[in-house]
Amino acid sequence: MSIKSIAAKLFAKQIVKKTKIWSAQPVAAQQRVFDHLIAQARHTAFGKDHQFETIKTFADFARQVPIRDYEALKPYVDKVVNGEPDILWKGKPLYFAKTSGTTSGVKYIPLTKESMPFHIQAARNAILHYINETGNADFVNGKMIFLQGNPMLEEKNGIKFGRLSGIVAHFVPKYLQKNRLPSWETNCIDDWETKVDAIVRETIQENMTVISGIPSWVQMYFEKLRQQSGTRAGGEQGEAKSVGELFPNFNLFIYGGVNYEPYRAKFENLIGRKVDSIELFPASEGFFAYQDSQTEKGMLLLLDSGIFYEFVKSEEFFTDNPRRFTIGEVEIGVNYVLIISTNAGLWGYNIGDTIQFTSTHPYRVIVSGRIKHFISAFGEHVIAKEVESALQQVISGTDIRINEFTVAPQITPDQGLPYHEWLIEFENEPEDLQAFATAIDNAMVQQNTYYDDLISGNVLRQLVITKIAQNGFQEYMKSIGKLGGQNKIPRLSNDRSIADKLQKAI
Repeated sequence: MSIKSIAAKLFAKQIVKKTKIWSAQPVAAQQRVFDHLIAQARHTAFGKDHQFETIKTFADFARQVPIRDYEALKPYVDKVVNGEPDILWKGKPLYFAKTSGTTSGVKYIPLTKESMPFHIQAARNAILHYINETGNADFVNGKMIFLQGNPMLEEKNGIKFGRLSGIVAHFVPKYLQKNRLPSWETNCIDDWETKVDAIVRETIQENMTVISGIPSWVQMYFEKLRQQSGTRAGGEQGEAKSVGELFPNFNLFIYGGVNYEPYRAKFENLIGRKVDSIELFPASEGFFAYQDSQTEKGMLLLLDSGIFYEFVKSEEFFTDNPRRFTIGEVEIGVNYVLIISTNAGLWGYNIGDTIQFTSTHPYRVIVSGRIKHFISAFGEHVIAKEVESALQQVISGTDIRINEFTVAPQITPDQGLPYHEWLIEFENEPEDLQAFATAIDNAMVQQNTYYDDLISGNVLRQLVITKIAQNGFQEYMKSIGKLGGQNKIPRLSNDRSIADKLQKAI
């Protein structure tokens, strides 16, 4: 065992001990965060506009600070972008994380000197919890790859901005710099396909032990690795090697952004064996949770990291004045919209994600979808967790493998009743597609009583599966300028904007 491995295990014990202290007192941890946020922002423009000096309790805060999305907060953000200090948080932010908005165009999410360290610590602590639980620290001696955005930053009024993953690249600890791939030059390539090809060339001969990224884009990397491994001199194709053969010491996959389960069978086929995985819940707005256990379901919600959380039941979210719950009031299994206030100056901010608690001792969550990504064309309110769970239930234990999928309503079919259309790109498709569709439909009926009522009441007919050609989803993402990086396919939509654009890939 190397000195680096021993040091990692000792450090892991310290971090886990600290985590257990605050996670054992969740309400007190959140109260400390709340008090600190209000005190620090009292003299900002936002604090003055919302009478922070009069806020003593959460009830005061809920009365004086409405729930906002980016569009509603934009007048304040615009002032920060223009270089004005003390608007949402004291002083000016260190960076802006630049993201794509649907209604707002480009979004600029502030990252402050108070918030930035928590993005780095959370990712580190996730790995340390894994080391402490499993005793596996040998991977720290190998090469690690993090598929991420371009680290080159632009500047606006003295504040640098870029993609979050590119900003984070500037904070990789020195002790990991020699282990980290790809090179800076390769990371700076903007075109995703060119970038992945370069990453393959740089890594195919290396001792890769940890690979991290959004599953759909790591899958592309794995496929290109296998293809390259079978290419002989002169361009002839020979027998391809599995990722596990290329990287015999690769045993840890770190991911976030989407549910890994629909990809798991395909990954295990590409790798040639099972590997451990760690799920993360990061966003430009904050690092919210990470998987702290290989045996317990869900990710540990970070209650002591500069973020104060509120939760609104998803079925009440679009009503007038929905109730806003705090951490001590939530229930397991309920679908909540996640609302945050942070030390980066986001206040009562709706990030758009929905979560469910899997545990309250400690508080662990799963991401169940997006509040704007659902199907309720007929009142069924189907969410991402339900379609992912239904699909996983049906393919589990089979050799069916799926590359990508999305679901949309078909309200005006050429004939018959309306239905939900599942657009699926298969790696290995079922022998009987109709039986496969029936099995998924039955799983959906069991999960969603509204969907059950619509099926049994002959308002909807059984779902219909439409096969998408190989690489069809990649071509779609490329056509809208969102190939690679942190971009991902919505699991479902309440309209046919995605489904109709995928028609040419059928």
